[in-house]
This record gives sequence, structure tokens and C-alpha cells, in this order.
Amino acid sequence: MPALSTGTGPDTGLYELLSVLPSQLQTHVDSADDCTFLHTMFRERSLHSLVKIHERLQQYKLCSPAPALEECCPLWPQGVSQELQVTSPNAEVRELLTLLSNPYIQSLLLVHDTVAQKTYEPQLPPLPDDIDDDEDSVKIIRLVKSKEPLGATIKRDEHTGAITIARIMRGGAADRSGLIHVGDELKEVNGIPVDDKKPEDIIHILMYVRALFDYNPEEDKAIPCKEAGLSFRKGDVLQVMCQDDVTWWQAKHDGPASTRAGLIPSKQFQERRFALRQPMTNPQKIPRRRPSGFRRSFRLSRRDKKTNKSMYECKKSDQYDTADVATYEEVAAYRRASTDKHRLVILVGPTGVGLNELKKKLLISDPQHFSVTIPHTSRAKRNQESDGVEYHFISKHLFETDIHNNKFIEYGEYKGNYYGTSLDSIRSVLAKNKVCLLDVQPHTLKHLRTAEFKPYVVFVKPPSIEHLRETRKNAKILSGKDDKGLAKAFTEEDFQEMISTAQQMENQYGHLYDKVIINNDLSAAFGELKAALWKVETEMYWVPVSWMQS
Repeated sequence: MPALSTGTGPDTGLYELLSVLPSQLQTHVDSADDCTFLHTMFRERSLHSLVKIHERLQQYKLCSPAPALEECCPLWPQGVSQELQVTSPNAEVRELLTLLSNPYIQSLLLVHDTVAQKTYEPQLPPLPDDIDDDEDSVKIIRLVKSKEPLGATIKRDEHTGAITIARIMRGGAADRSGLIHVGDELKEVNGIPVDDKKPEDIIHILMYVRALFDYNPEEDKAIPCKEAGLSFRKGDVLQVMCQDDVTWWQAKHDGPASTRAGLIPSKQFQERRFALRQPMTNPQKIPRRRPSGFRRSFRLSRRDKKTNKSMYECKKSDQYDTADVATYEEVAAYRRASTDKHRLVILVGPTGVGLNELKKKLLISDPQHFSVTIPHTSRAKRNQESDGVEYHFISKHLFETDIHNNKFIEYGEYKGNYYGTSLDSIRSVLAKNKVCLLDVQPHTLKHLRTAEFKPYVVFVKPPSIEHLRETRKNAKILSGKDDKGLAKAFTEEDFQEMISTAQQMENQYGHLYDKVIINNDLSAAFGELKAALWKVETEMYWVPVSWMQS
């Protein structure tokens, strides 16, 4: 190899020499491919890391401390003690003899000798006798996707057909790990060989989905082999292993105990089946019917029949929701960090099921941790009211402007005045590092399921009608049928409507619920709810993957 002009002195470190080699080699290389190869090799991160380690070891070797003597203990009885044993020792000699005879000093000398006689040079384990000299080097790397992409792209080599790392994004998870490098050949992902796969197929190997419907292959006449099917329930998290077939995917249940993969209907296939089934049975559609009682968020009764039609408004209607076909939702693992804002907690359920009571118990249990939104209104402030306490009082013109700008989750009009819950009122609670408790009609959930709020949705169901009759005998519900809006006892019609509305809510929006609680007993339901909310703050949950990409 020709001599290189590095422009560096004899004391220049190897790392500095390595950094100037590519430019020095350029004049001695004829082929552009060879030049590219050398540049890539000398800029390889792993090579630079090894050189840095080598230099550190060299520096340690030059300045490492070495003991002047390896055996100090024998010097005491054989040398120092005899030299100090004079006929008439003075006070200093006697003190020194006493000090050196101290067991602590003897122990210190013993420790010194033990350390001085040991070698601390790094020792590598011996190579196995049966190693194959031609064997390729294989790295097994574990990288967990969290709040960000891995930061690496792949490509297929046109000549060899191998899948290789094409690019690593600076500052990404792959770059920070230092484990993946440009040019590395990919052999398998999650235990699945990738030799015969396209780059776009490999990306889907890492896909997790939450099932939004129940599936039993034994009841599916279209599946090619019922024994090969994988059954699942709504809410189960599945790892999609293969999407080569446009009709049947291969997937397995998430979890260490799950090893068997099975066939599940693909998203496209299941959507087509649902779409063909809905015009006949339309199982998910609910008639536009308002539950009886009052809007809990606004504390309003429904006495004024003239305003009932516009009493409840939202940015999207129920009909909009029925157009969606719920099959699978791609999800990612999420655990709330201590620096993150709390997740919005949404309570959903029919009127009279006990949402207000559960909210009140949570607020009383820890008012420093839980809070509720303050609604807005366009009506005039009364003498005993304070702005920002009972309501945020704003003008009717400003309220209508905010409606136009989609600043309200929901709003209504009562006796010529607007009432509503704004998005900013939620942000205000979360900014105080508190858990915001909110109860809304279920068709607003889609507009709150965003990366900003990351809502945890709890559906509170009523028990059986027999249990309702027994436990609600002395309970009251606000009447929407008289002019005074007074609390009245539950009727049989109220119980029937509560159960019917709950069933409708679950049929249409059940795929959006994270937790279902049956309110058989208020104290038990409260305990279950509070335990669930504690887990939300401390444990890992699957959330829509779009929340992690924002």
C-alpha cells in the first residue's frame, strides 16, 4: 500500500488518524466503488467506537498505577520491626511499633498485597473449538417501539436480493442504540425469516391491532380451514404476523404465553362483509333518540319542549358514526411518563346509571388529583355566582363564534341561552396536572380520541332490571316531564329505558370503551373505577398508533 501523507505527528492518536484516512486515500483509489467502500468502512460507527476503546486502554496502560512492592506484610516482622528494636527506644519509636502492631494496620497491609498481586487486564472468553471460520456474524437486536418510529429504512439489494438497512435517521431510536448500521443485512424480524419478503411486507410484521369485533372461526363459513382460524373477542390485542393474503391474515394473541398463529379475516375482507350485512340487519345503527332526564354536563332539565330539538348538538351526528365499520385498530404500547399530562377520563352511560355519583366520590376521595370542567354559558351571571366557578360567563355572540370555530365538545340551548363544555376547559384542568373527569354522550368520543387527550373511556352499565328495582327503590331522578324539573322516583319505564339505552350505546360504541363497569353497587363500582384509574397512570396500555406519531 502506498505511503500516506497524513499531516500528523508521531504522537497523533489513532482516532484522529482514522478520521483523515478517507481523504488521503482518495488519490490512491481508481474505482469509484472502491472509494465508496473505503469511505463507508472508515466511517463505520462500530470501527470508530473500537478505536476509541483502544486509545482509552492505551492511555490506561501508560498511566495506570502500579504498586512499588507487591508484598508489604513480610516487611513488618522481617525488616521494620527489627530495625526499630533498639536498646532504649524513644517515645516516637514506641508509638510507631504500637501503631504497626494494630490489627487494622495489619489488615490494611494484607488488602494492599491482595490487590497488588492481582491482574486487572480485561480477559476475553476462549473461542469455541468447533467454530466455523466461514460462518457469518449474526446480531440479535431488541428494539422496542414506543413514542417514536425506529428511525431506519430498509431496501432490497438488486444483485443479492438481501434486505439491508438503507438509512438511519440521526437522533432516532436506531441511531441512539448504536446497534444497527447502514449495510447490515436483515435476516428475521420477531422470529420471522425475511429472505423471501419485500420491504413493504416486513414493515407489517411489527403491526399490532386491537380487535373491534368478536370472531369465532367455527361460525365463519368463508374461512378455508376452521381449525387454522384464531378466535378473539372485542378488545383483544393481536400481533399481525403476515398480510400476504388479501383475504386472510395470520395473527396471534399478544402475550408471552401465546405462540400459535392462526387465520383471521383481513381488514378489507371484514369491512366488505360488514358493509354487505348492515343494509339488511343494520346491527350498529341507533335511532336518533335522546335519553330521558337532564344533560349532566350542563345541569339542565328538559322542561322546555320548544328547545328540545336543539338541546343537544355536536360537531358530527349519530348518522356520521353509523357510516364507520369497526374491524381493527392499529395500536402501540404506551406507558404514561411522570412528565406527561394525565389522560382524560371519560365516563359514558345512560341517564340514572350513577355517573354523577361516581364523579362526586372520585372528587371527594382526592380533590387535589381529580377535577371536572367548568361549563360555559351565555346567560347573565346571578348575584350569588362567580365567573369561573359555576360557569364561564360569555356573551351570546362570542358563544356562537366559538361554536363556529368548533371550540365546544357539546353544547345546547335552553330558554334562549347557550350552555356548553369547551375543549379549553379540559386543557385547563390537564394543565394543572390533574385528572380531568368528563361525562359526555358517546357519539362525541370520536372527537376526543386524539393524541392530545389520550382519553381512557369507562362505560358504566346498569345491572339487571330486577337489581334496579331492588337498589333504586328510594333513589331519585330529575324529571324532564313537568314544569318544575323536580327529582322524582324511578319508574318502571325509567328502568326499561336505562337498560335499552345502555344496550344501544354498547352495540354502537362498544369498540371505543377501554373499561366496562356494571354498577350493581355504588361502593363496589367506585372501588373498581378508582383501581382502574390508578393502573392507567402506572401501567402499560395499548393505544391507537396515531397517538404515538403526533
